[in-house]
Amino acid sequence: MNRRNILKLFAAGMVFSGVVSFQGLAQTLPLPALPIPRKLMPDQGGRIRLKIQVGESLWRGGGTPTWGINGPLLGPTLSLQRGQSVIIDVENALSEDTALHWHGLEIPGVSDGGPQAIIAPGAVWSPEIAVNQPSATCWYHPHPHARTGRHVAMGLGGLLLIEDDLSQELPLPKRWGVDDIPLILQDKRLDGGGRIDYVMDEVNAAVGWFGDLMLANGSPYPRHVAPRGWLRLRILNACNARSLRLAAEDGRPLHVVASDGGFLPKPVDLMDLTIFPAERFEVLIDCSDGRDFDLISLPVRQMGMALPPFDKPLPVLRIQPTAEKGGGSLPSRLADLSAPFVPETVVTRTLRLSMDRRLDMRGMRELMRRYGNQAISGMPMAHMGMDTSEDHVQGQQSQGGHNGMHGDMGQGGMMRHGGMTDPGQEQPFDLWHANFINNQAFIMNNPSFDAKQGQCERWIISGRGDMMMHPFHIHGTQFRILSENGAPPMPHRAGL
Repeated sequence: MNRRNILKLFAAGMVFSGVVSFQGLAQTLPLPALPIPRKLMPDQGGRIRLKIQVGESLWRGGGTPTWGINGPLLGPTLSLQRGQSVIIDVENALSEDTALHWHGLEIPGVSDGGPQAIIAPGAVWSPEIAVNQPSATCWYHPHPHARTGRHVAMGLGGLLLIEDDLSQELPLPKRWGVDDIPLILQDKRLDGGGRIDYVMDEVNAAVGWFGDLMLANGSPYPRHVAPRGWLRLRILNACNARSLRLAAEDGRPLHVVASDGGFLPKPVDLMDLTIFPAERFEVLIDCSDGRDFDLISLPVRQMGMALPPFDKPLPVLRIQPTAEKGGGSLPSRLADLSAPFVPETVVTRTLRLSMDRRLDMRGMRELMRRYGNQAISGMPMAHMGMDTSEDHVQGQQSQGGHNGMHGDMGQGGMMRHGGMTDPGQEQPFDLWHANFINNQAFIMNNPSFDAKQGQCERWIISGRGDMMMHPFHIHGTQFRILSENGAPPMPHRAGL
């Protein structure tokens, strides 16, 4: 019996009072050490060199072909300073085109690595990046049009840290790989041959691609030996579509100190933390009692996400404090962040996100056919056709970073067939053009509108008319959430 099946059986039998104990499991199974991506800083010439390449990862007892950056999977953590300019040489050693996007940086589009900045096989792309934004935990990942989802699923991505005077002055844990820990979380799905099973069909186009294997920095359920004291986790949800709900299995609180765009005004204490794909949060956990515990993923109410093993609490990372006393502390105050200001004459735009109803219904029907009613567990049928979200956001061009995730019209990738005709429909059903903003599918070189640099705008983001979760992500700027469904945002989502 492999570790995954043992975990499923163990989790099913050890749930009590909403908390799971994995103590016995950790004592009987040797857990691998959490891999720590190395920090990569600019050389003396102000350059960083990255190579996108093929590799292999060992999961479930066999080798799986994967892609990585300067290695077989994921990539190094890039460390930049505010006020610094750097040239990043990105070599594409794959056999197909790709692109690399700096997710969270406020930089011009020519350097940002969107789908227009394709890197051909064997070519090197060398953008110059001038960093002028507050300290934050950002990340980088591929962004070729219609293939972003597959390239991320294959393993491409890494953290990008921005440091400034504030991040150096705050008494937070700062020993990289010791008490300052990167935590890149991803789910994977493998086929019968142990390869990453990424195929674009109506389910993946409608719901998103999700798997049944949970990885932390590329490793299933690893352990981290930490000093006894405060532990800082820089958490990235690098899943293609899966939302995560993280908690400590013994009920100790998570102290959120930063979100996508940088530090919050003060720590926010939570018992569990929901993280959507591509979101980042920095969390401090008190390990001063010296007791081992697990960081776990709790079930979420999201279409297709309530399937085994994610229908039960699932261990993500075991924390094992030592007798060594750790450094750092939890500050009572963090960043000076004023309340959002909306000018009286602000430009207001309404952006409605929607999906072709044929894709909506076909995706849900096929999901239920494959996995049964459990696939829509926790989703009220009365919700069908109702408003799913309405976020009011205020763009702030003067500060860096951004929020959200990439959709690529359903996460991009390979299709089993190029087009389908729905019963009773005369027009072909195209998976690649079935998601819309204001009823318009994405056209690469046809901008929908122009926004003036430096101008504040108020955007109303609304998803109506289908049951699926819609991603929304802005390049090259920051925003503040003014309200969600008419209510103020939660404190840990009120930052940049």
